[in-house]
Amino acid sequence: MRVIFIIFSFAVFLFTGCGSGSNNSDSGSVNYLTDTGKAVLVFKEYEHSFGNVEEGQKIAYIFNFENRGTGNLVIQNAITSCGCTVPKYDKKPIAPGKSGKLEVVFDTSGRSGPQSKTITVQSNATVPVIILRITAMVISD
Repeated sequence: MRVIFIIFSFAVFLFTGCGSGSNNSDSGSVNYLTDTGKAVLVFKEYEHSFGNVEEGQKIAYIFNFENRGTGNLVIQNAITSCGCTVPKYDKKPIAPGKSGKLEVVFDTSGRSGPQSKTITVQSNATVPVIILRITAMVISD
């Protein structure tokens, strides 16, 4: 009886292990090898206030961020809510545990009063879209 059980177990193992001519066993190992983890984009702060600024100035702020995930982080795009605001960022992948910077330059020319501009950051991170905000009170002469 025990011999029959061992032979039966061995036959089941061989039968299921061969994959019956399909590539099922290979696809599992390929998926494992190509899985590079997930990026997690975390900014030190998500909003910055410039306070009172004079109209006509170009003011800049750098948003610092870190990749706290296990895969490379790639910022794919940064879109501003106004042409008066220009983002600058490194397009190279950020390795896990490494930091990066996203600079925002706001041109106050032709602006007056309270200003609020958003920067929509698109990436390959687990949260693919993050909104940053800058604010300022533009004082004109």
